[in-house]
Order: sequence, then structure tokens, then C-alpha cells
Amino acid sequence: MSGPSDPDGQGPPRAPRGTRESAAPGLSEEPELSEEPEGAGRPEGAERPEERGTASEAYRVPRQAAASDLSPLSGPHPPEVPRQADAYDAPDVSRRAEAFGASRRPDAPSGRPRPGPPRASEPLDHTVLKSLLGAWALAACSAEETAAVEAHLTDCAPCADEALRLRDAVGLLHSEDSLDLDPELRAQVLEGCLESRPARIPLPVWAAPFDAETARLDALLRDMAGDEWRAPVRLRWFDGRRETDRETTVAGILGHLLAVDGLVAAGLGLPDPLPDGALRVEHDAGPQARTELYWALDRAAPHTPAARRPWREQSHAMIRDVSFLTAAEAEGPEAAGGAADTAGAADTAETSARTRLVSYGGFSLPLPDAFLDRAFECWKHAQDIAEAVDYPYGPPVAAHLTPLVDLAARQLPGALAARRRAGLAPPPRGLAPAGAPGRTLHLEVEGDGGGDWYLPLDSPGARAGPEETVAHVALDSLEFCQLAAGHVPPLEAAAGQDGDRDAIRDVLFAAASLSRM
Repeated sequence: MSGPSDPDGQGPPRAPRGTRESAAPGLSEEPELSEEPEGAGRPEGAERPEERGTASEAYRVPRQAAASDLSPLSGPHPPEVPRQADAYDAPDVSRRAEAFGASRRPDAPSGRPRPGPPRASEPLDHTVLKSLLGAWALAACSAEETAAVEAHLTDCAPCADEALRLRDAVGLLHSEDSLDLDPELRAQVLEGCLESRPARIPLPVWAAPFDAETARLDALLRDMAGDEWRAPVRLRWFDGRRETDRETTVAGILGHLLAVDGLVAAGLGLPDPLPDGALRVEHDAGPQARTELYWALDRAAPHTPAARRPWREQSHAMIRDVSFLTAAEAEGPEAAGGAADTAGAADTAETSARTRLVSYGGFSLPLPDAFLDRAFECWKHAQDIAEAVDYPYGPPVAAHLTPLVDLAARQLPGALAARRRAGLAPPPRGLAPAGAPGRTLHLEVEGDGGGDWYLPLDSPGARAGPEETVAHVALDSLEFCQLAAGHVPPLEAAAGQDGDRDAIRDVLFAAASLSRM
């Protein structure tokens, strides 16, 4: 092989710089010597490269693999003794060394090459975009992929049709259900447990809705964040003439429930949440007056999860005491030597409970109806809280919704008579003696908890029946509850109407008048 200074220039052409440096260790090659002009770039007195020896005499340090480039040490490396190449690995080593040398620039610094700035993403072709349609329909694409797919769909009709079919098919995979537990789950679990092991002290049937609704509200309160306790909550009700509202907080709602539940708690012999001094001033205070009084005395209460404890402790005590009360009354005949069976004992306890009246200030309710009333209020105010914190909240289970709807329907004749006494409704067309047939309105409530009620229009004590029906009104059960809570204007209630329009209007306004703060 001719050296670089071959005068005849007949040797093989030289390779570019850097390509011959990639020879594997142990392979002897002559070093490449660069030709320089006379005296160029060389200090005076320095010897020429040819004077230091020939190329065959110069010892060349073999080039190392990439691992040696990572060494932090700088400067010349000690010469390595080349090992004798193996018959099996010499070709492989040579190929790797050549590939490594060819991939490096002559002026590249030592060390692992650093990645450069990211290149602009290339547009995806039709095949790739078509393969992303399934992920796009499931909303599983990245933002860049989503943008690319949607841009492609505007230009490609076949892909647009396929994307539409896939998006429609996604809706068939699974419906969008709430992450909350089914409201019926608690009742089903308790029913299964009580079937296998009946409670020694059973909960009265009419107290079960109150137990369930307080538990649901308590679960909602436990899931709320600390700042949500300061969220403004809007209370709405119908004052007899128009809709009215009042803004408070979550803690204010619990204070309202605590104060009004205290009426039932006092009827069971439990302590009243209002102090004794306040009770002497407002002895016959109704729900709204008690609430205003409690809010005035509790202005310094923190709007934190700590406000939940007094309300929950009182509701637990009410459920416990009413269970012991009805159990003791059911065992009364047997303790006296009677041979009453279980059904007879339950009827006796029910009759005894209905003789206990709970005063609401201007009116009174039997103890079972008072518990249903408090369950209804707990449900509606829990919806107020859930709406304020943007949380889904469903209705009670059908088994509990039925007695709540029944309570509201049974109160309509009395509410209509009260509106007439207050001059808010026209007088009756004729007074019927108690027990005598009179004009009747057929109230049909559809859906869960629904049924049919025949309401006397002229006198609460008149006998109502299908044969005396002069009007028929139909509402959904949840719509009827919204109306009774004062959350729907009477004239805007979605109702099917037939017959005497004035009678229907009077009953719808009477239903809205059942609401209170």
C-alpha cells in the first residue's frame, strides 16, 4: 500500500477522514498522514511528521467502542495490547467498529451524542388515521391524535362514516351510570340481613324512610370537601301566595333540620336543641320561627364538617328511641298476660303511636306522620345541598317514596280548607255533612310511589268517591313531590287535567302550600 506521500500517486485513493479510524482493535492499518504546505500551521523548529518515522513504524492507538467515549477521563489513553481475534468474533467486531466509525462525525466531541431539538411531527397517512378511529370513538386518543383524526374526517367520507358508526356503537357498550351506589342497595342489604337474623328491637315501618334519608344525607356530607361547606344553598318554598326563597349555607341547612327535628325529638322525650331560655320566649314556635331562632343563637358556628355532628347524633337518637318505644308498646299485651300474636302487637303499637301528637306550632301531626314529614324534608334539603355543590342526588327508593306521597295526598283536604279560611281560595260551593258524599277530585300520581286518591273538595269530613268525581288531575310522583316542596309553581306543574278547572287550580295551590322553610 502506498503512503500519502507516494510521489507517483499510483496508490489507491485515500478514504475521507474519519472512515479509516474505525478499524477494529487488533487490525493493523497504516495511519493516514495529511499533506500540509511547507511551514503551514507548524512552529519554527518543529519536525515534520515524516521525520518522526514512517507510517509502519508509528504505533497507532486502536479506536475504542462507544463505552470508552463515556469515560470522564481526558487526555491520552495508555496503549492497549490488541488481543488475537477469534475466528468467530473478528468479523462481527469489525462490522460493529465500522458502523460506529461511520456514524460519527470527525469533529464530534467525545461522549454520548445528545439528542437535538424535536423535529416537527409529520402528518399521519390515511392508514394510520383509519387505525385510530376505534380509539377516537372511545375518547382514548391523545390531543394531537384527536386533532389529526378530526381534521382527516372532514376530508375523507369513508372514514367519517366509519367514525360515526363506531361512535354510535360506543353508546351500546355501557350506559353512562352514576358512580354513586344504588339508593336501593342499603335497603336490600338490610332486608337480607334482617331476614336471616331479625332485629330484636325492630325499626317501625313508618320510621324507615327517615332512617334511610338521614343516612343518605350523612353520606353526602361525608364526601364533601371543606370549602363546599361554605357554598351558598338556596331554600325555596311557597308561602301561600307566591314562591319565596332564602339563601344560607350547608351548615345553615343542618341547623334548620336540627331545629325542626327537635320538635319530634321533644315528643320522644329527647332534649330539645334550642336552649331553655329561648323556648320560654317562643313556646309554640313553628318550624320557621325555630329555625330563625336557632340561626340567631348559632351565628358563631363554624361552617365546617363539625356542623354535621349535632344533627347526626340527634337523628340517631330519634331512630333508637322510637324503635324502643314501639317495641315496648308491642310487648305490652303479652306482658299483661295476653296471648296477642305478633300482628296484633304491631297493630297495638301502631295505634298507640298514632295517639302521640307532635306539635308543629299551628298544627299537630301523629308521630308516624311526623317521622314521614321529617324524612320528606331531609330528602328535599339534601337535594338543595347537592344542587349547591353540583352533586347528583336521586329520589328515595320506591318503598319509601310511597308513604311520602301518601302523606302529602292525605294532607291536601286540610290544606285546601286552611287556604279558604285565610281567604286565599274561593269558598266551597256547598258544605256536606261529615260522612256524606260530596264533590270529589281524583288525584292520580304516576310512577314509583304513585297511586289514586279521591279528595273531598267542599268539606274535609265529606266522603269522597269515584261516583262524585268532578275533576281529574294526573302528575308524576317526583313532580308531585316537587310541587309539595314548593320547588315548582302550581300553574307550571306538568299535570294532565280534566273536569272542573277551578277545582284543579285550588288543589294544585293547596299542594304547593304544604311547603315551608
